[in-house]
Amino acid sequence: MVEEVKRTFLQIHGFDNVLVALTDLPKGTVIDHQGQHIVLVDNVAGKHKFTINALNTGDEIYMYGVLVGKASQPVPQGGAITTENIKHAADGFKLGNRKTDWSRPDTTGYAGKTFMGYHRADGSVGTANYWLVIPLVFCENRNINVLKDALLGKLGFAKPRSYENEVDQLVNMLQTGKSVEEILSADLQMTPEAGVSSKLFPNIDGIKFLTHDMGCGGTKTDSDALCGLLAGYITHPNVAGATILSLGCQHAQASILQNEIQKRDRGFTKPLIILEQQKLGTESRLLHEALKQTFAGLIEVNKQQRQPASISKLCIGLECGGSDGFSGISANPVLGYLSDMLVAMGGSVILAEFPELCGVEQELSDRCVDEGTALKFMDLMTTYNAKAEADGSGFYANPSPGNIRDGLITDAIKSAGAAKKGGTSPVTAVLDYPEKVTAPGLNLLCTPGSDVESTTAEVAAGANIVLFTTGLGTPTGNPVTPVVKLSTNTKLFNKMPDIIDFNCGTVIEGEESIEQAAIRLLNYVIDVANGDIKPKAVQLGQDDFIPWKRGVSL
Repeated sequence: MVEEVKRTFLQIHGFDNVLVALTDLPKGTVIDHQGQHIVLVDNVAGKHKFTINALNTGDEIYMYGVLVGKASQPVPQGGAITTENIKHAADGFKLGNRKTDWSRPDTTGYAGKTFMGYHRADGSVGTANYWLVIPLVFCENRNINVLKDALLGKLGFAKPRSYENEVDQLVNMLQTGKSVEEILSADLQMTPEAGVSSKLFPNIDGIKFLTHDMGCGGTKTDSDALCGLLAGYITHPNVAGATILSLGCQHAQASILQNEIQKRDRGFTKPLIILEQQKLGTESRLLHEALKQTFAGLIEVNKQQRQPASISKLCIGLECGGSDGFSGISANPVLGYLSDMLVAMGGSVILAEFPELCGVEQELSDRCVDEGTALKFMDLMTTYNAKAEADGSGFYANPSPGNIRDGLITDAIKSAGAAKKGGTSPVTAVLDYPEKVTAPGLNLLCTPGSDVESTTAEVAAGANIVLFTTGLGTPTGNPVTPVVKLSTNTKLFNKMPDIIDFNCGTVIEGEESIEQAAIRLLNYVIDVANGDIKPKAVQLGQDDFIPWKRGVSL
């Protein structure tokens, strides 16, 4: 792999009939591929693909060894693959034979390795320690924000970055007679970042306030799913306790939430405060009770401290967003190797984003440990795509303009690269949204491809760290779980250092193998799990939280 990526092009799989440009290749460039001389008839931008042989209309196009499209018009040898000459196509799938043999990576270097985490009564271990404040219905969002304004600053959990100083500078320039041109060209002085740790509660990483627009007025199915999602957060190993505000008359009843909590943790013992406004009466009484009881809860959970835990207690969410043509050959395979390492050590990984598994269903279903698990995966994929098509937008519509611009022309091309995050280990479980991980190994979780909705769901399923690959750059984070951003290319890593944590562009440049980068990443993950490194999304307070309404979201 290292030898190949030092070149200006790459054939990902021996069965592929297109090559990937690793740098911009001008028209007329002569490509020497396996003794065959290919003259480029188009300019081919880095990350994009070009043909090994001429294609006729209807000819199949393969990448990663799988069908990813068909030619919609003739394409000459050395021609660039574009949205004008290729259309989405993917192989069908059916129940096949079990293919669960895999090559376990060598993990002897991590024998006995631990991280420092927060041990919970249910046996899970947190990589952080948060208190949650959540509304059961959107009617309580205002009260949640009132509590946020009252608690954060006074308890030392203020936002880490404020731009108020910059606004003061702009106001001063206007008041001193500066012109619009002078204001636009001004070099604003950045405000120093404030600390986020609380001296009053040093063992608590923060209080997180999760507002949303659900709980009533939609379908009962969506409100029930919301209760399941919130139960996943309340029982999450990174959460010490929670305050819940309910109006009282909404679909998302407190009793439903409590039932969902019991499904996930029958011996639930965390502090849980549920306050109903229609029972308490005045808003001030609701807020006074919320303040007093939350403060008492914080006193209690501040007694918790980090203790050594086995690496097998890590549950890693695998995510990608703002993907590019390098995602499937650098960052995603690095995650795949790390996933295999963690599974080999008894840990759990979550591969989600079902619209981005289109075209690799056969491989994944064959890797399921039994036929029942395979059938559940196939049914979820079929049902989800059928619902999308009924609403006028199947999985084929998943790639975004940014994906297409950077080489992911069809959903199958995007999916074949995205699936690399899951490595090669057997699929031990298939989960429907918003189910929770209960088995070690590779778990498939039905979510949209939408970054925030999928990350929100992975955390509800139990991910205590999320690894997020991106080729274009995205600031997605999560309120309770550290989200580590990995760039697929070094240019992005250098361009957006405020949101990117880890560079996988070294694989493209031939500086590291996938295995070497994965080992470096695993060591980084352990430092994050210890609390020694705070990823950029945590530093920025990037607390993205969007529940999935079980309609179509790709």
